[in-house]
Amino acid sequence: MAKVTAQTETTLPVGPEEALTSLADYAVTRPAILTDRYTDYAVESGGTGNGTVVTWRLHATEKRVRHVVADVTVGGSTVTETDRNSSMVTTYAVTPSGSGSKVVVTTTWDGAGGIGGFFEKTFAPKKLQRIHDDVLANLQQRLTP
Repeated sequence: MAKVTAQTETTLPVGPEEALTSLADYAVTRPAILTDRYTDYAVESGGTGNGTVVTWRLHATEKRVRHVVADVTVGGSTVTETDRNSSMVTTYAVTPSGSGSKVVVTTTWDGAGGIGGFFEKTFAPKKLQRIHDDVLANLQQRLTP
């Protein structure tokens, strides 16, 4: 099994602290910025920041749906979601960028082997990148005055 990685980034019109606070808000901000690729979203415990546990169904394609139960860790300038049901880990890293902030989203997981793994490594990161791009665009719109 090879590691598969999907990564994208955006610039937000708010400082890093506000961006990080928004990304770590799973009770209000997160459900407001999710796209139709996410269903059955629920906060199981917490809701804001470190120790939050959230669940959702990620519809990567019409036939490929992953049930995620994510443990949230917030430390320094990152928000990390670690899926209990798989090897998938998504990290939102926030850094200053001019008068705003840059957010880099990186998701990694252990890919399949063989020919299936080849196709997964080739196509899945692009699909997940588009999903993250849409969520980040919604966040950018929400934070733009």
